[in-house]
Amino acid sequence: MSTDTPQSGETTPGEATLHAPEGHVGPGGAPGVEAVGGIEIRTVGEADLGAWGAAVAVGFMRSGTPEALEYRRLRHVPGRTLGAFDGGRCVATYRSFPTELTVPGGALLPASAITTVTTTQTHRRRGLLTRMMNQDLAASRERGEAVAILVAAEYGIYGRYGFGPATRMHGWEIDLGHAGGLRAGLPQATGGRIELIDMDELGKLGPEFHERWRRTRPGAIARDESSWKLITGAVRPPASEWKEPFAAVHRTAEGTVTGLVRYAIEDTWDHSNPNCRLTVQDFLAIDQPTANTLWQYLFSVDWVRRVLVQNIGPDDPLPLLLQNPRAAIPCEENFDLMWLRVLDVPAAFGARTYASAGRVVLDVSDPGGGGHAAGRWALEADADGTGRAVPTADDADLALSASALGTLYLGAESAARLAAASLVTERRAGAVAALDALLRTPLKAWNPDEF
Repeated sequence: MSTDTPQSGETTPGEATLHAPEGHVGPGGAPGVEAVGGIEIRTVGEADLGAWGAAVAVGFMRSGTPEALEYRRLRHVPGRTLGAFDGGRCVATYRSFPTELTVPGGALLPASAITTVTTTQTHRRRGLLTRMMNQDLAASRERGEAVAILVAAEYGIYGRYGFGPATRMHGWEIDLGHAGGLRAGLPQATGGRIELIDMDELGKLGPEFHERWRRTRPGAIARDESSWKLITGAVRPPASEWKEPFAAVHRTAEGTVTGLVRYAIEDTWDHSNPNCRLTVQDFLAIDQPTANTLWQYLFSVDWVRRVLVQNIGPDDPLPLLLQNPRAAIPCEENFDLMWLRVLDVPAAFGARTYASAGRVVLDVSDPGGGGHAAGRWALEADADGTGRAVPTADDADLALSASALGTLYLGAESAARLAAASLVTERRAGAVAALDALLRTPLKAWNPDEF
């Protein structure tokens, strides 16, 4: 999950340094095992966590914040936290952790989630990111993690390591006065009830429900214990301004949770008239009737005049549920969120399902990040939806980079669009359409979690 705010790091000439939440991956840091140019890159243990955390704070423009060792220990995975040390001072940081990614068809694929990457301003452009990235990606492949994922602070950095944008962050702001409420006759969850719950209850009910929900959505990742401690405020990130949100669940008549929403309300008034905005922080529903019931609840909260939905599936029908869909205005911050890099082509493409039978030969170039996806691969799918990627010497139907392969893997982007942008090259007429027919998914991949 995303936590602190900005970071800076190593950029290529002409690229600007942007601010982003600490959980995002900014431009910087790099490992190896040996010292290069007097800078040693090593695995960070308990004794180094304080210095490593201080470097993270500097990289995220949070100089002077507390060390927050409890928070650092909570997020620390032994052997997967890297630091670059120059004369005993930590000058670059990098961390990954194991997770599972839901792929089309519902399988859970082992994945490496990369986060907290920074380089101190004085040590940029020394190859630190390349060293750390190559070391960690190779280790991830050895651990059996078929893909790596991250949230990029800057667009221009991670394509050269084989990552491509694979899911989007999409939101709406709804003026309830113009919306006119939900359309009449929409299916609602019957026989159940909505309950307001406190953070203790959310910490108990949330994990089990999320485990069920994430299996229904390609692009979703696991939420571990530390994620729920941050969501519920049991542990606070350094320099955070955490305010306890509201939370509600929908239960069936038998007591099974089928939906969860977490939200905050800004208590604002126009003179003596309420003009509050409700911000949806988490909206998860097992089925559409439950979703409709939860929207009805949120749209009827007293004093609320506007509802901001920060991140919801890009193909969610929410605007079409309204009497007036024009009352739902797209948020300005609708952009790529999770980036993906394929580390093991056969494992990744063998785990997902396919929309039709067919065969397409892909020629994948992968000059950066260890070259794990490089080669010529026959992507084959059967009528039952199963498929595989196998090495081949056959002529290629399409040529693309590892970055484009990562973008296409979950099905949220089309090969036709990438071909129009000259990111995929068609070598056999009709191959672009054939690949899209294979990779098409009923739901667009979506990840509600920053990390």
